[in-house]
Amino acid sequence: MTPPHPMDLIPAPVRIEGPYRCGFLLDRRTTLNAAPGTETTERWLRATLGAALALPLRDTADEKATNSIRLRIDDTLAPEAYRLHVLFNQVVEIIGGGPAGVFWGAQTLRQLLGPDAFRAAPLKEKPVAGVIAQTIEDAPRFGWRGLLLDVSRHFLPKDDVLRYLDLLAAHKLNVLHLHLTDDQGWRIEIERYPRLTEVGAWRARTKWGHRASPLWTETPHGGFYTQDDIREIVAYAAERHITVVPEIDLPGHAQAAIAAYPELGNTDVVDTTALTVWDTWGVNPNVLAPTEAVLRFYEGVLEEVLGLFPSTFVHIGGDECPKDQWKASPAAQARIRELGVGDEDGLQSWFIRHFDRWLADRGRRLIGWDEILEGGLADGAAVSSWRGYAGGIAAAQAGHDVVMCPEQHVYLDHRQAPGDDEPMPIGYVRTLADVYRFEPVPPGLAPEAAAHILGTQANVWTEAMENRSRVDYQVFPRLAAFAEVAWSALPAPEARDHADFERRMRTHYRRLDALGVDYRPPAGPHPWQQRPGVLGRPLEGTPPNV
Repeated sequence: MTPPHPMDLIPAPVRIEGPYRCGFLLDRRTTLNAAPGTETTERWLRATLGAALALPLRDTADEKATNSIRLRIDDTLAPEAYRLHVLFNQVVEIIGGGPAGVFWGAQTLRQLLGPDAFRAAPLKEKPVAGVIAQTIEDAPRFGWRGLLLDVSRHFLPKDDVLRYLDLLAAHKLNVLHLHLTDDQGWRIEIERYPRLTEVGAWRARTKWGHRASPLWTETPHGGFYTQDDIREIVAYAAERHITVVPEIDLPGHAQAAIAAYPELGNTDVVDTTALTVWDTWGVNPNVLAPTEAVLRFYEGVLEEVLGLFPSTFVHIGGDECPKDQWKASPAAQARIRELGVGDEDGLQSWFIRHFDRWLADRGRRLIGWDEILEGGLADGAAVSSWRGYAGGIAAAQAGHDVVMCPEQHVYLDHRQAPGDDEPMPIGYVRTLADVYRFEPVPPGLAPEAAAHILGTQANVWTEAMENRSRVDYQVFPRLAAFAEVAWSALPAPEARDHADFERRMRTHYRRLDALGVDYRPPAGPHPWQQRPGVLGRPLEGTPPNV
């Protein structure tokens, strides 16, 4: 196996010294010396690299042993920073500022060992793996480097979520935003409210394509994660230094919950007992009623959610909440007067502020889509800026933390190329080059406001993605470009060397092949990746930079 050139790394590191002419050949005699605090990387190296290369990586207590991989922590480095030394005397030394830094250094080592290191079992009877002598110093630009995975619209089984955690780790991404509830399905077991999954996790049929499509898939669709499934997902993520941020949507995007518990809806203007889990796409008019009983219900939901997810941040949605039912509801109008919130926008803000305080009292922080800015936002709340840059700019200037995820740039459900071959084409064309030139920090933002940009996130909404292969197609290879934007200290967008990135991608495609990722080939989709005759919603021209 010929190792790749060190400059084939994705994401690109801060600095490389070397490579030199000699190197280190790992074989079955190679040992592993792990200092305290590096246990997650020690386990990962044995389970993943060990399996791929048939290397037992036996433990050694000798800190000076040759033919060895050494794991160390140096707290003078930033927590996610690392130094990787491949030394002349047959030693690989990974030094991290904290456990996460050591782990990211191990991800770089895996890339240096070649695409075969990404397989689940060795290709050769007596495998060896070579790595060229060099020193790599690296650290991430942003602390929040995320991917949103929408498992509500189309459910992904637990094993597929675990696989995506491995794919995030391979790209040095550290947040999985798990979109667990929406109109089309409730995906997390809540023990005190069993009908949320008995009823809310299943729909009778599904719109095939965009909501304007005349086609339906008549097979019932659904699924949910038990609480033990969630515990497993969270633990698996933690071993890879990834935080799982749950999203429980309110007060809109709630029809699945209302179908399960009709009293949650605006019963004085709609027969909520007739509602079922929604089978099509778009913005749904059925929203939660502004009652104390609804608050208590969702507090009960969130109590169980907090027990499962240790994440500091809890996402409560807060987006796309039509006000028509509240305007027509005598009960909602009386509530507006009782609370003194002025109007329906104030009522939505009341919902958000209530759960911001509720979460803060329990040591957590609310994060929501940028609509939560409307009507005012509590001091500790953070914003996911999805409608463009404007919401994030306003939030940062007001002192709120922000995750930048503008749909015009990093919604990976949007199509990757023009033409009729793209399956169920949604939105503007966002090519690999477009994603590579995305800049999370808006130009002109003052330094004190820019300090509130926690990081960035790519979002994957699955209305037109019915299974894992379709998700792979939309996510890859663009996630590799996004990962470099989130991690690496890149120049301004117009100065970025996309030609060099494409050159490095030639090696990275081989890694994705080894991992079994059904990515979109550079030349266009395979015939089996297309969806001829299924209506999408392509938008023409350059997306607005708003």
